Amino acid sequence: MSKQNSLTDAVQKLIEAILSALGYNSTKKRTWHQHVVPYELGWAVRREGNKRITSKHRKQSTAINKAKVLAKRYNADVVIHRESGGIRDRISYRS
Repeated sequence: MSKQNSLTDAVQKLIEAILSALGYNSTKKRTWHQHVVPYELGWAVRREGNKRITSKHRKQSTAINKAKVLAKRYNADVVIHRESGGIRDRISYRS
């Protein structure tokens, strides 16, 4: 093994150790679960872990339908929230 390869391996291990200490887990994959949440005067669909919303809707039923389409596409779940923020229902489309 050359000096260059061993240096590269050492740097990579150092970066992984720092990220692990900060709480980042490189093996954890992001999910495609879709959350239907209250938003302004209506409802929104938001991907789990995202701050930005995917789409805005006036009615909760429309937001649920949009979330179902996305969840089916990505083999994920739809998590439906109440107006108070609590979880009302969860629908799974995982294979």
